[in-house]
Amino acid sequence: MSFGHVEKIGKRVIVLGGGNTAMDCCRTARRLGGEDVRVIVRSGFEEMKASPWEKEDALHEDIPILNFMVPKAFTHDNGKLTGVTFQKVKAEYDANGRRTLVPSGDPDQTIACDDVLVAVGQENAFPWIERDCGVEFDKWNMPKVDAKTMGSTNPKVFFGGDAAFGPKNIIWAVAHGHDAALSIHKLLSGEDITERPLPDVQISSQKMGIHEWSYDNDISNDKRYKVPHRDKVIALKDIRAEVELGYDVKLALGEARRCLNCDIQTVFAAPLCIECDACVDICPMDCISFTENGEEADLRARLKAPSPHLDQDLYVADGLKTGRVMVKDEDVCLHCGLCAERCPTGAWDMQKYLIDMTHAGSSCQSKSRSAA
Repeated sequence: MSFGHVEKIGKRVIVLGGGNTAMDCCRTARRLGGEDVRVIVRSGFEEMKASPWEKEDALHEDIPILNFMVPKAFTHDNGKLTGVTFQKVKAEYDANGRRTLVPSGDPDQTIACDDVLVAVGQENAFPWIERDCGVEFDKWNMPKVDAKTMGSTNPKVFFGGDAAFGPKNIIWAVAHGHDAALSIHKLLSGEDITERPLPDVQISSQKMGIHEWSYDNDISNDKRYKVPHRDKVIALKDIRAEVELGYDVKLALGEARRCLNCDIQTVFAAPLCIECDACVDICPMDCISFTENGEEADLRARLKAPSPHLDQDLYVADGLKTGRVMVKDEDVCLHCGLCAERCPTGAWDMQKYLIDMTHAGSSCQSKSRSAA
């Protein structure tokens, strides 16, 4: 497209795939003259790899997304494509949450089209890895990889990114590369690769006065501001027309104010606490509780706002004079700092965390690195 090799497309277009590339293909097809453009995906809508805003933009341009349909055959007449036949499927999950698509029992569906754009990405293929070299593969023909070290069952072979765990995003893959490089560095140094160096963590209080902080802790309840778009009629006529017009100053400031300052954390010092419950009273999210300690399931149910999300750790501090514990649900904290402002003894503080992950090289041998 960018080089002008393709300038037109059929009126009826099917795009196979559910990632961001598929969203680019379908929206481009509309601009090349496609009138009936559809995206057809094997997975469910929520499971699609495409970013939510990419899906929203495609739907805004009147492009339907059909889910749980697997292509079976291309239909044709005298060598000319006429459509695609799809099998309808449903998702079933095993005990480990791994998804398998199975036939739903519904009749196959044939959708007429003039062109098909295949945007299903690339598939891992490892026929070049001899199966007796020590690298084991699972039933999906993917290498068995340790998620911590990126090592395979062959101690000298490492994988990462799509080749290790399937498609996700480039940031995730780059992180795997750093983890694998660190493992290789330690392996070549004769060290245990499962012993991972701690990151460098710098912590600093943000207190500037009794009720002043060095960051803007005013909380905005605004929903995410949508980026203004060019009128759809105009955008679909010109493939070179910029769709997203960007924020103006007012919208940009409104969006910036939604920041929850996730690098600023509440830190509690139990010896300073007098258990006056002032922080409990002022917390807008009811995420602070002072209660008797107990088993986690029981403790979660007794909080001021019960915390059912077991995957989110609780912040629990003991050492209070009454023998109770302070429990804070980090899952709903707004980092507003009101608990620290209200506390009469300074038991709460807002502290900024700067984390520098350890990468392969001379620095990973340093013993001066620390973690909070």
